[in-house]
Amino acid sequence: MKYLKLGAPLLLALLVFSCKEEPKKVIKTAPIAFTKEGELTVYKAETDSVRTRFDIEIAETDYETQTGLMYRTSMGEKEAMLFIFPDVAMHSFYMKNTEIALDLVFIDEQLRIASFQQNALPLDETGLSSKVPVQYVLEINAGLVEKWQMEIGDRLEFVRQ
Repeated sequence: MKYLKLGAPLLLALLVFSCKEEPKKVIKTAPIAFTKEGELTVYKAETDSVRTRFDIEIAETDYETQTGLMYRTSMGEKEAMLFIFPDVAMHSFYMKNTEIALDLVFIDEQLRIASFQQNALPLDETGLSSKVPVQYVLEINAGLVEKWQMEIGDRLEFVRQ
């Protein structure tokens, strides 16, 4: 019995101090910077003249394609991310943890634009499908498909650095 009397105050003290809230620590991370890994040119389908050019970051590993542009707060107008998949298939994206509004340009194995998803909303987890089988996806700032008047059938070329 004497043992229990000594243990009760100790137990009460432990409960009181373990429930004490400590201020939450804020972890600041460095922004993810764009890393130029190549250049991409978009050509008009009907004339083969240049529509526009982008500096590209390339995503082709599982980690890179799953992460994409997540956690980034901005991207330059002439910057883009090119996803390269090992297969031609229906590919779907979502904007989880992506803070930039984007246009998604879906590209077939012959490097021709096959479909678009324009003005994808930041942080939206709705699936954005390629609608047709593709092997590449180009993510650019929202509004650039319209600005550069990109069309289905336009041809792309890219070179790695």
